[in-house]
Amino acid sequence: MRAVAYKVPQPISAETSLIDVDLPVPKATGHDLLVEIKAVSVNPVDVKVRVHSAPPAGEVKVLGWDAAGIVKAVGPDVTLFKPGDEVYYAGAIDRPGSNAEFHLVDERIVGRKPKSLDFAAAAALPLTSITAYEALFDRLKIHDAVPGAARALLVIGGAGGVGSIAIQIARALTDLTVIATASRPETQVWVKELGAHHVVDHSKPIAPQVAALGIGAPGFIFSTTNTGSHIPDIVEAIAPQGRFALIDDPTSLDVVPFKRKAVSVHWELMFTRPLFSTPDMIEQHNLLNKVSELVDAGNIRTTLSEIVGAINAANMKKAHSMVESGRMKGKAVLAGF
Repeated sequence: MRAVAYKVPQPISAETSLIDVDLPVPKATGHDLLVEIKAVSVNPVDVKVRVHSAPPAGEVKVLGWDAAGIVKAVGPDVTLFKPGDEVYYAGAIDRPGSNAEFHLVDERIVGRKPKSLDFAAAAALPLTSITAYEALFDRLKIHDAVPGAARALLVIGGAGGVGSIAIQIARALTDLTVIATASRPETQVWVKELGAHHVVDHSKPIAPQVAALGIGAPGFIFSTTNTGSHIPDIVEAIAPQGRFALIDDPTSLDVVPFKRKAVSVHWELMFTRPLFSTPDMIEQHNLLNKVSELVDAGNIRTTLSEIVGAINAANMKKAHSMVESGRMKGKAVLAGF
């Protein structure tokens, strides 16, 4: 089968940073589905792994943690899907990725593809949807009010992949006032279109802008990018006893300033459930199905912003460069071989 991989970590500008390879088709065992890949999207995790993780000498590593496709075969323990089903999912960080013609994935982290979307539009959603859903409901527990706080959620980095879907999920499933940050005119328009009630500019001090809205201190803040540079503003803006979640990788994170307000700090990593085979791993199957329902009902739209081209090394390098620029809005997708 055709696949896109790499042999050694290199800058994306290097000729062999990503290469086209031919690999054996894997076989489904246990709870695995063998999925014929129709579309994939690229996330910051693809870039991080490519830059920092070297495969064993003489081997190649296939990236890819977002996919939509058709089930071709199932392992003997599979009960949730059958061959011919259209699915979407984000996979597991400790297994070969989805940038290949065929891919193995545990059924318990796979959802039914939204019927109203084609494969490309669906491939933009899984990783970011799982991340946003888990951050909002499992970590921040946004259905539980913070006493005295504004029923508001501040999403830092609202125009990125995770921010784009977090805004929509919060609007579709809660009564929260959603504040999103965006710094460019086009991204400010984007987050407004996705449902943000208010937009503030994260290239300027955030806390004074939030205070100027006159709605009170938000009970919940979700930071998706550049968290380290925004900590003073987050501490100032959040309500006492509020809840703060982050997903990026600051060089260091000083949580001491949160003590005075008794703010709880939560990490979200959507790979944790599959990585440790947690007893509640199937919740990712359930939440992806919920997102499909919301999409098909017209309550959430895809965050696809650009189809880069077919799934090959040349186009994958373009998509990685787009993600590395830090100026993406929504998601970059590759479709077909």
